[in-house]
Amino acid sequence: MSQEVQDTQTTDNSLNEVAEPLPFPFNQQTFCRYEPIEKTIEAARVLIVDDLLRDEDDLSDVARRDWGADVLTHLKRERQIAALALQNIVSNVARLVKHPHTRVAHMTTMAEAVSDFRPDAIVLSGTLRDFDYYKPEILHGFAEFIKSTPVPVLGICGGHQLIGLSFGARVVTLDSREQQERRDNRVVEYQYRFVRIINAEDPIFRGIDNPQSGIWQDYTKEGRILRVWQNHGLQLDRVPNDFKLLATSYLCKNQMMVKRSQGQLIYSVQFHLEKSFEDWNQNRTRWEHPNESRDGRILFENFLRLALEYQS
Repeated sequence: MSQEVQDTQTTDNSLNEVAEPLPFPFNQQTFCRYEPIEKTIEAARVLIVDDLLRDEDDLSDVARRDWGADVLTHLKRERQIAALALQNIVSNVARLVKHPHTRVAHMTTMAEAVSDFRPDAIVLSGTLRDFDYYKPEILHGFAEFIKSTPVPVLGICGGHQLIGLSFGARVVTLDSREQQERRDNRVVEYQYRFVRIINAEDPIFRGIDNPQSGIWQDYTKEGRILRVWQNHGLQLDRVPNDFKLLATSYLCKNQMMVKRSQGQLIYSVQFHLEKSFEDWNQNRTRWEHPNESRDGRILFENFLRLALEYQS
């Protein structure tokens, strides 16, 4: 057999070889599958809390000093982000509940809103600025409320950090520096990231790896993994007393926690589960994603169910 024929056969055989699959999680799809959302919760009253700064009266001396003449510009940005974030949560509740009843209140008026509205659940929004930019009285008032409320709570991103701060944890950068030491060029977690479940028995994860629930994602069953939207440069330095860690990741150890004691049910997540099941629409704003992740939606829905069970 000629050398040319041998070379041709070798080339043909190499084309027929099956490449060895990559190890988990690199063998997973880089997009998420679409799963239609069915409203299975009959009714819920949800208080949605605006945790962002409103006006100059909310600012600490540190914020006034750092922002100087640009105070109004920064506050305008706060309110723009607040409008988008709060409407997003309102929309999420409406997509999960047949008869939703929602109200939005600022973190400074939570106690009054709970007394008047009598919600089944409270959802805390994210934040934009470091917490030393908040007037200390606001943080103190928030802590007093969150440590005593009997209403089930879900804290998201900055809301998660506010909960931890109220129960004695510190808020630091992802490389464990104090907030004021590194305002700019921080290490961040951004876009969809994998988060590992470490306490799969908690009911908040009900249905995450259940193929009977519809279309589901292989990585969740294979490695107890959530795929959720991240956008943060701060984290809690530890899990506060009376809380249990539920999920973790490489850059941020405390990704999710729960408190089930002293008459309280408080879940909090560092990631943005409320942004994990948005549809891409004709407006194509930066708050929407072309693909949908079911994981955040299931966690959100499970929280509402648990809140209703807890209140019954």
